[in-house]
Amino acid sequence: MVGVSLFSMVAALGTVNDVRLTDIPQQQVVEILSLPALAAAADSEQSFLREERVQRGDTVMALLQRLGVDDPAAVGFLKGSATTQSLFRQLSPGKNLTARTGPQGELQTLIFPLNGGKDQALVVERKAGNEGERFSAAEQTLPLETQILMKTAEIRFSLFGATDAAGIPDAVATQLADIFGGDIDFHRDLRKGDRFAVIYESVNHLGRPVRTGRILAAEFVNNGKAYRAAWFADPAGGENSSGYYTADGKNIRKAFLRSPLEFSRITSGFSSARFHPVLQKWRAHKGTDYGAPTGTRVKATGNGTVEYVGVQGGYGKVVILRHQSRYTTLYGHLSGFAPGLRRGSRVGQGDVIGFVGATGLASGPHLHYEFRVADVHQNPLAMALPSAPPLLAEQLPLFRTKTGENLARLDLIRGFNLAQAE
Repeated sequence: MVGVSLFSMVAALGTVNDVRLTDIPQQQVVEILSLPALAAAADSEQSFLREERVQRGDTVMALLQRLGVDDPAAVGFLKGSATTQSLFRQLSPGKNLTARTGPQGELQTLIFPLNGGKDQALVVERKAGNEGERFSAAEQTLPLETQILMKTAEIRFSLFGATDAAGIPDAVATQLADIFGGDIDFHRDLRKGDRFAVIYESVNHLGRPVRTGRILAAEFVNNGKAYRAAWFADPAGGENSSGYYTADGKNIRKAFLRSPLEFSRITSGFSSARFHPVLQKWRAHKGTDYGAPTGTRVKATGNGTVEYVGVQGGYGKVVILRHQSRYTTLYGHLSGFAPGLRRGSRVGQGDVIGFVGATGLASGPHLHYEFRVADVHQNPLAMALPSAPPLLAEQLPLFRTKTGENLARLDLIRGFNLAQAE
């Protein structure tokens, strides 16, 4: 039976294959199918989300119109509320407003970022109550999300020019200068062709950046020499628990920064003889002068304690810090001091201690900076600065685990020059 069945199947297949399609009779059949009646669905919960950027000369009404808001009750609330009136005076070009509206343009939610805090916004909401719908306005913390970005660029003229061309925020450029400031003098050492790669956090709201987070890893190639660092924070805490370290756990940070200003120009260097522009005579210049506009922030170059803050002779308004007992730094001709700074205050490296000015014997706004070792003046731009302590041996396994991924990302992008400053 099995053998007969198999034979029959083969024969049948052979017969079908021999028939041509043109030999098969064809008949056209047309049938009209009825469809169910369609009705527009009424969805009172439907909403639309729109975002608009404030343009120069914008008014609140113009913005609401572009946002698709057609709601007299909402407009009346915005005009009559003291809270919204005071905050809408903060309309500044470039700021983004977000509105959620109903099908007919009725306002459901309006989010207005505040100038004072980038994570805060004025939120106007429509709420249902026992007496019908009403509006409320209150400051709220924006729901934020963190994105990790990878960028690389090449120096053509300046660090900020390179970061601008690569779409990197200025805050990242400032962090780069802080991280590598102990090895690279960003006033004098940058060369055309220097390049850098950076992994950093971007803190976003509704997909748009609201502020820059921390640099997680970075590499800077200056004059052919590569410097690399990764951020590490030991959850166990301790004195040496967070900072930027090389791949083998050495602290990238020196005990002192090369410069107390983020960016400026050196107007007068360390010298045994310099013609003083105010006294009109030759005398030793045992410090470094940095030209910068009045009000520029002055940073402590190292961790220390305030030994003196006040007015002192030709220095004008001056701050003197003591570091590790034998080191002192002096910051002169200031226009003012950081709020709360007083003798005995502890400051950290990079903390703002004052602002550039022209007090004392100064011919114009600049910072006079001195570095002393055992009360002997030294040239901070020429001497080898001491390093901060490295990670402990027991911290290295956790360090490698936490920084391995970001260092690998640097390896991934280091060979690419994604943007160049023109």
